[in-house]
Amino acid sequence: MSAEKPAYILLDTKITDPVAYEDYKAAAAPIVESFGGVYLTRGSAMDIVQNELWEPTRIVLIKFPSRTAAHAFLDNPEYAPIKAIRLANSSASLIVLEGI
Repeated sequence: MSAEKPAYILLDTKITDPVAYEDYKAAAAPIVESFGGVYLTRGSAMDIVQNELWEPTRIVLIKFPSRTAAHAFLDNPEYAPIKAIRLANSSASLIVLEGI
């Protein structure tokens, strides 16, 4: 019997409407938490040490108990209208990473 590994959502976001994006942040947090998600960083200061592949803008890192939980959050119907706020007011790259 093997336990699922933790997983992380890594999101790099360029916000186009900061006021509307605040609505997204407030609405998304409780849903993230309902799937066991914990914000590890959310747009905090960063030191870019090497950027040969991409230039990060605003990083969000959320830890989930598993990839299943991370995808369940992303696919949740309750999140869909909130996600629409994010999509309308930012551009982003989002990946789900399996932890160790």
